[in-house]
Amino acid sequence: MNKGLFAVLIVITTSLMGSSFAIGKIGLNYISPLLLVGIRFTLAGILMGIMVRIFKRDHPNTLREWGQIMLVGLFQTAGVMGFIFISMRTITAGESSILTFTNPLLVVIFGTLFLGTKYRWTQWLGVIAGFLGVFITLGADLDVQQIGTVLGFLSAVSWAIATLLMNRWGKRLDVWVVTAYQMLAGGVLLLLASAFFEQVEMVITPSSVFIVLWLAVMASIVQFAVWFFLLQNENPGKVSSFLFLAPLFGVLFGWLLLDEQLHISTLIGGSIILVGIYLVNRPQSTS
Repeated sequence: MNKGLFAVLIVITTSLMGSSFAIGKIGLNYISPLLLVGIRFTLAGILMGIMVRIFKRDHPNTLREWGQIMLVGLFQTAGVMGFIFISMRTITAGESSILTFTNPLLVVIFGTLFLGTKYRWTQWLGVIAGFLGVFITLGADLDVQQIGTVLGFLSAVSWAIATLLMNRWGKRLDVWVVTAYQMLAGGVLLLLASAFFEQVEMVITPSSVFIVLWLAVMASIVQFAVWFFLLQNENPGKVSSFLFLAPLFGVLFGWLLLDEQLHISTLIGGSIILVGIYLVNRPQSTS
């Protein structure tokens, strides 16, 4: 792939990932968090489900495989996005994005503890750097009794679990089909959670409609499509190493759209986290 096109697509997909935090937080002014994210992923799942049917992608043949997709949806969509959007009720979009994107660091830890995976020393150095960066970023505000901080971290835990499940099952399943139906399953679970566990609020305005469409189409379907296109046409290790750009865009969009302050501790800690995530994702040299 042309280097220029690669750079443009990387910026598009990671900026769309990052934008969902700030735009999602704006959406909380109109729609309660679980309902907002439930509508987002139910709509995205339906649209993408139609697409994979039209293009006749290989669908699961067994109930077990469908169950695996549902379980991925529980952690990847319902867990990750539910925790993110509720967390932004009490912490900034930038802080939530930083906490969420520590998930590659947790993948190393969980993979070692539960799957016996072996990692390089540079990846462990990345884990140490990443958690040091989290501590510096949140600094004196790091309070496990603050529910937003806890939920932001739980989003990373849920994402790490989903990543390990996909690593185990994903090779047997079509990635586009998994993406479509895990979003749909997670979206439906979030709608049910909204109905049972939150005071539902929804104000329909041109702004709220635009926010839902942006989150469902641009920040979900388009973002996933570009990301998977890159994974299929370039070295996955090389592509994954650029995931560290997403929390950077999350902080920048929080500053641009929400006027969130860029504290020096956020900039320093965020930079260390980016280095840590890069070290975890950096492909091994073949020389």
